[in-house]
Amino acid sequence: MIPFDWEAAIGGSGPYMRGAGAALGAVLVLVTVAGCSSVTDRGDAAAAVAVRMLTAAAERDAAAACALLGPDTLGELEQFADKPCAEAILAENLPQPGRVSASEVYGQRAQVRLSGDTVFLAVFPGGWRVVAAGCTARGEKPYDCVLQGG
Repeated sequence: MIPFDWEAAIGGSGPYMRGAGAALGAVLVLVTVAGCSSVTDRGDAAAAVAVRMLTAAAERDAAAACALLGPDTLGELEQFADKPCAEAILAENLPQPGRVSASEVYGQRAQVRLSGDTVFLAVFPGGWRVVAAGCTARGEKPYDCVLQGG
């Protein structure tokens, strides 16, 4: 790690410049902390959508489950099953919703790991939507998912 010299960066070392450097440092700390809580909040929101979709499917509430799918996932499900989502999603072998063990946000995408499942989500104008569910890891290969979009 290269040490950062605040005084050199702001162009001076007098008492006023030290105060400016301290103020700038405080602002950067606040922005960093706010950014971390934002990522945590977004991860929690993604996890909540993943659990809601799996719960809706498990409770056979097809309309609620379909409403939480991303558009490509919804379209691919309907095309593959040759049925509307409300019929097709109930035929999928989605796992029961488990306990959330981790949620990671990568920009506009998220991965939520639950006991027995991994769900992938993306942000759309209406918020987080499921783009793949019922996914299991296969080592170095891509996840194998029961439900996924193109």
